[in-house]
Amino acid sequence: MRTPRAYHRVMGHEAFVSRLRDLLGKSAVLTDSDVTASYARDMMPLAPSGRPLAVVLPANAEQVQAVVKACAEAKVPIVPRGAGSGLSGAANAIDGCVTLSLVKLDRIVEIDPGNRLAVVQPGVVNLDFRNAVEKQGLFYPPDPSSYDWCTIGGNLSTNAGGLCCVKYGVTTDSVLGLEVVLADGSLLKTGRRTVKGVAGYDLARLFVGSEGTLGVITQATVQLKPLPQAPSTLVAGFSTTEAAGEAVARVVREGLVPSLLEIMDASSIKAAEAYLKTDLGAGSDCRALLLGQSDAGGEVARRELAALEQICVDCGADPAYTTEDVEEGRMLLQVRRVVLTALEMYGVWLTDDVCVPRTRIAELIRGCEKISEEVGLRIAVVGHAGDGNMHPTIVYEPGNEDEFARARRAFDDILEVALSLGGTVTGEHGIGKIKREWLEREIGPIGMRVHRQIKQALDPENLFNPGSMFSMP
Repeated sequence: MRTPRAYHRVMGHEAFVSRLRDLLGKSAVLTDSDVTASYARDMMPLAPSGRPLAVVLPANAEQVQAVVKACAEAKVPIVPRGAGSGLSGAANAIDGCVTLSLVKLDRIVEIDPGNRLAVVQPGVVNLDFRNAVEKQGLFYPPDPSSYDWCTIGGNLSTNAGGLCCVKYGVTTDSVLGLEVVLADGSLLKTGRRTVKGVAGYDLARLFVGSEGTLGVITQATVQLKPLPQAPSTLVAGFSTTEAAGEAVARVVREGLVPSLLEIMDASSIKAAEAYLKTDLGAGSDCRALLLGQSDAGGEVARRELAALEQICVDCGADPAYTTEDVEEGRMLLQVRRVVLTALEMYGVWLTDDVCVPRTRIAELIRGCEKISEEVGLRIAVVGHAGDGNMHPTIVYEPGNEDEFARARRAFDDILEVALSLGGTVTGEHGIGKIKREWLEREIGPIGMRVHRQIKQALDPENLFNPGSMFSMP
């Protein structure tokens, strides 16, 4: 992606890079083209990317402030970046930018069991943080599929979700407060450490999900949950997608809130079975699989799983199976977790991210089957059935331009279907640089006007991540 014409540097490249090195130290400013290329994009193959002028790795908030001030004076755009596990192009560089990597801000500043909160820097890996708070008998719910390498900062910037959202919500539901470096280099402190607090606008939630377009998050205060009990697991196979969809709808109507409720279509089931070299026992006519868990523990979990199982049986599930054995449950859930890896047996994948009303999940899956037939490519659908967030994944042959074009068409067709079902074009991956026109279609001209007014107020020079989420005049 080319740098907007508005950026005319007031000093030469070499002088600017030299200033960055004075601020951060030579080793924290990377300019070798082979090295900077590895920071140029995230995991979304469709999103455009450019060549950064430099990649900087500040070690603390003060250095982030110094970099932002230097870039503001030189009129050099900044693209904040976490681990690069995103799937929207939100962390992709533009030509001539400074890519600001936050991986060195990797401290867990505080864990406060008495108030069930923690203070954490953006470079901390999600799984490392979860493991650290677990030692204190606490639980941090957001669990994106890349939780073993994605960072808290990236999760905050994209408002990431995961498998536990049905019960615990997305990232923003765990955020109490943030520290954010603004476009003038000042450090904004938002939010609170208390359970309740309504003083002023909820600025913390404004920055969560803003994809680095409004500021750079340097610290977060997050609320924690008591550590759940070991989960009990349900697996249920259905001969029709509609039957599985009806089971999900009944779970919602009857007020059940499992800690996890996932769905797999026939294509994803076959891929997972082939990859794991196992037979799920669902039979050759299984068109959809539901996986559910309860982390309530004891008799409560048994009642919850029994109710889930009864709903599935009433809707035609055969088989339906529950287990309290943790290891067996982990093995069953592994079938869901390996789907993307399994699909690599057939080519490279392009995963979409849409959310539809839970009563319309089956219609989305049917829509994806029709699109698959039209474009002549494999499309496997897995998703978080408990909240309607689906991930249709298109598989195509690497290096085949025709198949890539058809995959790109299918990607957009899936978004069209989601909107037609009353859904949204992203449930947890974000808009980034790949769904900008779809954001405008979804929220309309007044919504876009308000977005641009907020951006203009906080970042008048369009310094942060220009061209991501939406364009500025």
